Amino acid sequence: MKAPCCIFEPSCSIYAIQAIEKYGAIKGGFMAIKRILRCHPYHKGGYDPVK
Repeated sequence: MKAPCCIFEPSCSIYAIQAIEKYGAIKGGFMAIKRILRCHPYHKGGYDPVK
C-alpha cells in the first residue's frame, strides 16, 4: 500500500476547497497557495485545518 502524498491533514486539495468555500475565491485562493508552498519534505506537516 502506498503512503499518502500530502504531509498535511486535511490534504492540500481538500484544504483549498474548504478555504475557497469559506472565504471566497480571492482570500481562499491565497490561503490555498500559501498552504501548497508549505507542502514540501522539509516541513513537519500535521493537522492544519481551515480556520
